[in-house]
Amino acid sequence: MRILTATKFAAATAGAVLLATGTAHALDDDQPTTATTIAAGAAAHTDDVQIDANAPVITRDNILIHAPLQTIWKIQTDVENWPTWQPNVDVVVKDTPGRLRPGSVFRWTTEGLNITSTVKQVDYGKRLAWGGPAQGITAIHVWTFTPTSDGVLVHTEESWTGDPVTANQATLQTALDNSLHNWVNNLKHQAESQVGK
Repeated sequence: MRILTATKFAAATAGAVLLATGTAHALDDDQPTTATTIAAGAAAHTDDVQIDANAPVITRDNILIHAPLQTIWKIQTDVENWPTWQPNVDVVVKDTPGRLRPGSVFRWTTEGLNITSTVKQVDYGKRLAWGGPAQGITAIHVWTFTPTSDGVLVHTEESWTGDPVTANQATLQTALDNSLHNWVNNLKHQAESQVGK
């Protein structure tokens, strides 16, 4: 497969850093939403961590999850348990104990790549951002969580900069698009499978 290596690299880097700007995926076809709801999920305050809007690779994705916000937040921020629901994540080790907070560091392995991520922002139940360099790529990954009448709209966006991105922009754009699309769908499946338990 032509983009296998890039896809693996993208998946790893995406985990290492919370970044996103660029291609938008629609919500699942069976998950109706409105432009207003999506905009609310993506809205940011001026002091929030943002992706690099000038990055050559940016991806944005949304998904509506039918599960309590607390459940979704717990799954997403319990980084040491990512391997139980993210097939491409092999191991995660927190260097900073306790809840994720600005400055928290965690190391993880995905698709054979070792990544160190630093948390940049935590707004409990609303917003989460982390980032860092990996293999010459600097990533910023931002997540927002917006309760709606139908569930929780999860919006993610990530940006990649660096020489490898400039040199192979189209392939890495596709890789990041696929990586974030898989991430939000895995999060949806994991959260919704816990409803009613």
